[in-house]
Amino acid sequence: MTRLVGIVQARMGSSRLPGKVLRPLAGRSVLGRVVRAARDSGVLADLVVATSTDPADDAVVAECARLDVPCHRGPVDDVLDRFVGALDAHPGDAVARFTADCPLLDPEIIRLVADVWRAVPGLDYVSTSIARTLPRGLDVEIIDAGALRTLHRIATDHHRVHVTSYAYTHPELFRVLGVTLTPDRSDLRLTLDTERDWALVRAVTAHFGDVSVPLAKLADWLHDRPDLRALNADVRQKRLEER
Repeated sequence: MTRLVGIVQARMGSSRLPGKVLRPLAGRSVLGRVVRAARDSGVLADLVVATSTDPADDAVVAECARLDVPCHRGPVDDVLDRFVGALDAHPGDAVARFTADCPLLDPEIIRLVADVWRAVPGLDYVSTSIARTLPRGLDVEIIDAGALRTLHRIATDHHRVHVTSYAYTHPELFRVLGVTLTPDRSDLRLTLDTERDWALVRAVTAHFGDVSVPLAKLADWLHDRPDLRALNADVRQKRLEER
């Protein structure tokens, strides 16, 4: 069976919400919630956090030790290099990429995408964000280890920050598959990038507590709370080219 390694990128630097990955939510750090969701998916042979060599990220390393999850340190801005370094230290056939600003990640969606990956031989890349129907913050992507190393050789500029973006913007070079889940809930924003995102995420965890909430249950709850959905509805997502 394909050995799938999960890599979570996490660092303290954030232009809009510094230190967000270690903020507490219902007694667990944001990073801790991402790590738990990845582990609870049950599909990963290994899990590692990829952080930077910036001294500010010593705090991330300390949290990884507390969570008993391995940690790899690499360049601040060359996140792709960080991922390849983490893969070198924790070998696998493919990588499931996670970002530490997604504390509402659903383990069931991770499991579903891994099942698709294993059911379609020869894929270079699979993702739920190619034709987005999921809320931002719940996407899952998997890239073949060989494809990731190819990206490391050829990708430049912002593609080295976004790790996999060269693959899905060059489908003529890579075998790419999009996974689309229905119903379309892409109007919801469940990532953590601004203070308004934080207000929504805190409201969710204040209600549900320290558990991973299935997307359908969370979406139904938010459907009846337009005041919460409005908190971050107009937050602009950075363009791919932006740092």
